[in-house]
Amino acid sequence: MTGPKIAMILAAGLGTRMKPLTDSKPKALVEVGGKALIDHVLDRLAEAGVETAVVNVHHFAEQMETHLAGRTRPHVVISDERAALLDSGGGIKAARAILGDEAVFVANIDSLWIDGTTPPLELMKAAWDPARMDILMLLVPKGQGIGFEGPRGFFLDPDGRVTHSADDANPAPFANIGFQIMKPGLLDEEPDGAFSILPVWWRLQKTGRIFGVAMDAFWMHVGDPAARDDAEARLT
Repeated sequence: MTGPKIAMILAAGLGTRMKPLTDSKPKALVEVGGKALIDHVLDRLAEAGVETAVVNVHHFAEQMETHLAGRTRPHVVISDERAALLDSGGGIKAARAILGDEAVFVANIDSLWIDGTTPPLELMKAAWDPARMDILMLLVPKGQGIGFEGPRGFFLDPDGRVTHSADDANPAPFANIGFQIMKPGLLDEEPDGAFSILPVWWRLQKTGRIFGVAMDAFWMHVGDPAARDDAEARLT
C-alpha cells in the first residue's frame, strides 16, 4: 500500500521532563531496549515505505548529526534549529521547502508501540483520503498503553472525524500518540518563527478536515525516566 514517502521528525526539544537523562544528550538519543528513541521511529517509518526523513535539531545538535550520519534507510536530512526552537508548527514550516507539496508523516520521538494485528502506520496509509482530510492523527484507546494519564484526549465520530476534549468531567476515549499524516501546505499562511500546531488542529476541527484512526497496538509514551524504564521492561 502506498503512502507518504517523506516524514518530518520533531526532535529539537530540550527534553526537560527526561532529565537527568538529557543532561548530556538529546532526548532523541535516550535508549530504550538498546536502541535510541529516534532509531525506533526511523525504523518504523522505513518499514512504512518512507524514503526521506527530515529531522529538526537544536539540543546537542552535533550529537544528533553524528548519530544520524550513518542512516541510509530512510535517508536523513537535517533541519537546523540551533538558532532558536520553533515549536511543532514552526519546525514543520521551517522545513517546508524540503517536505514539498505532497502529504507527509509527522512524528514525535517519544512514542513506541508493540504491534497488534495491523501495523499502525499501515492503518494510517489505508485510512488517508486527501479529498476529505488535511490531517489524519494516529490514536490509541485509553488504557491500551503506558505513560499517559488524564481525561483529556479525543473523540472519533462514525466517519472518523476528530474532536478534542479538554473537559475533565467528560473523559475522552482516545489519546493522540504523536504521529500524523498532514499536508505541509496547511502552514503556508502561518507566520514564520515559533508556533504550535495545535491552533491548526482546532481550525481543522471546525471545518471537519481533521480525522483520526485508532490502532490496536500497545502504546508506550516515553516522556520521562520512569516511563522509559516501564517501556524498557516491556521490550525485554
